[in-house]
Amino acid sequence: MSFRIEREAGYGDTGLARKIEDACDVLERIYESGSYPRLTVDRHWSRHNPRISGQIARPAAVRWYLRRELKKLLERGAVITIEPAAERLELSSPVLLERVDEAKQDPRKKKLFLFPPERVELSLERLEHYTGTRAEDFQRHILLTNYRMHMDVFERIFPSCTKPSPPHVQMPAYHHAIGDHLGVSLVNIGIGPSNAKNFTDHVAVLRPDALIMVGHCGGIRNHQKIGDFVLASGYLRADLVLDAVLPLSVPVIPNLHLNLFLAQALDEAELTYRIGTVYTTADRNWELGLERTMTDLRASRSLAIDMESATVAANGFRYRIPSATLLCVSDKPLHGAPKLPEAALRFYRETQHRHLEVALRALDLVREQWPGGLPNAGLRSFDEPLMGGPPD
Repeated sequence: MSFRIEREAGYGDTGLARKIEDACDVLERIYESGSYPRLTVDRHWSRHNPRISGQIARPAAVRWYLRRELKKLLERGAVITIEPAAERLELSSPVLLERVDEAKQDPRKKKLFLFPPERVELSLERLEHYTGTRAEDFQRHILLTNYRMHMDVFERIFPSCTKPSPPHVQMPAYHHAIGDHLGVSLVNIGIGPSNAKNFTDHVAVLRPDALIMVGHCGGIRNHQKIGDFVLASGYLRADLVLDAVLPLSVPVIPNLHLNLFLAQALDEAELTYRIGTVYTTADRNWELGLERTMTDLRASRSLAIDMESATVAANGFRYRIPSATLLCVSDKPLHGAPKLPEAALRFYRETQHRHLEVALRALDLVREQWPGGLPNAGLRSFDEPLMGGPPD
């Protein structure tokens, strides 16, 4: 089975779209027949990499993404060939971990896809296990929380959203679907950097357009009030979980467009916010080692402290996913307002709706202004995978 696709003379948009759908059907049939599909892209305009190929798993889970990327390549004049490649590897195979070991992948080699098919297979299985939903249900825009109340608000806003089955899973996901996967998914990843890394490791294979951490934080500055918001302009990484694969010397910043849209949504709602450094710690009881923490907070001039934001941003950077942070100040432990039960419950009641509504409004702006995906040039390198960015 082999399928060749190119934009032929006289083909209009409708004919091209039909060809792309046929190509996606072929990819899925090859996969269902027991092989990983191989795509080979011939690019007449490229001097250094005229032919690039790669294998993919579960193409149905990222059909929207393949459709978009194939269209960009074909419009540029690429010729694309699809054929069966390696036999699909059982996830119980003793060689699986060797195939998915990132340390054994050459980051300097120009390739078609960021992940090998075995890694995609494994991550999608784990994603479905943790979230209780199908990989195909995930939308292009993903919000992360660690509070059940945000899930409840999301369900009230989108009563027909797709929910986990079974309901009691580790990281429940709710999905509000829109055509071409332009909707939004909300995932309760739980608390802490380990959970944040775990989820973002796996969701990265779906190639989402945006990740936004919708979380709570401790306010550091005198003039912050409980209920004020924080947008990160950068992160101080004390989460520890990615130090071995992403040196602390590498700068990690949020996506500018996402931050602008979040700021616009906050301004429209007339909410108070500040922009600055967010300190992410792995220690929930950092107050008990205050002197050590204060050294970092003073040096970084941080506005807020949390346990997930820098981890999400760092993994977004590693896997080329635009990300941002929308935090709400839930406590001010340095100013006599630690997080205690009565005050916390009052804060949750007062902020849960507007917090999520700001994030959803920002994603409305993304959808309106960047339906083809947010610019991600700042996350890409000279040896970047072909799929997922400008075909150059």
